[in-house]
Amino acid sequence: MKMKDMRFTRKRHTARGFTLVELLLVLVILALIGGLVLPGIIGKAEGAKVKAAGSQINRLAMAVESFYLDTGTTPDSLSDLVGESSDVDGWNGPYVKSSSLKDPWGREYVYTYPGEHGDFDIYSLGADGQPGGEGKNADINSWE
Repeated sequence: MKMKDMRFTRKRHTARGFTLVELLLVLVILALIGGLVLPGIIGKAEGAKVKAAGSQINRLAMAVESFYLDTGTTPDSLSDLVGESSDVDGWNGPYVKSSSLKDPWGREYVYTYPGEHGDFDIYSLGADGQPGGEGKNADINSWE
C-alpha cells in the first residue's frame, strides 16, 4: 500500500458499551451492598451520640463543680456557666461553651439542684426526648 492510501484508510474500531442487563446487574449489586452496610452505619452513629452525651454531661458536671469552687454557690441553671454572672462574686468563667448546653439530639440538658441522686443532677432524655427508655432512647445522666 502506498503512503498516500494509508493516510486515508481508516480502521473501524468496534467500540462496545455495556448492555442494559449488565447495568441493571451492577445496580442490583450496589443496592444489596447499600442495604447491608447502611443499617450498621446508622446504628453506630446513634451509639456515638449516646457516648457524646455522656462525655458532655461529665464536662458539665465538672463545670458546675468549678463554678462552686470559684463562687461558693451552685449555678441556678446551666446557662450560668456560659454568660458572665455579674451578681455572683468570684465568677471566673465562662466554664463551658454555649454549644455544650444542648445534647447531640439538639435538646437542652436537664439540670436540677438540689439533685435526687447527688448534690446536683444533669441528664439528657436520650434520642426520643422522653423520660426512661431503653437502648438509644435511654436517659443519659451524671449519677451512673
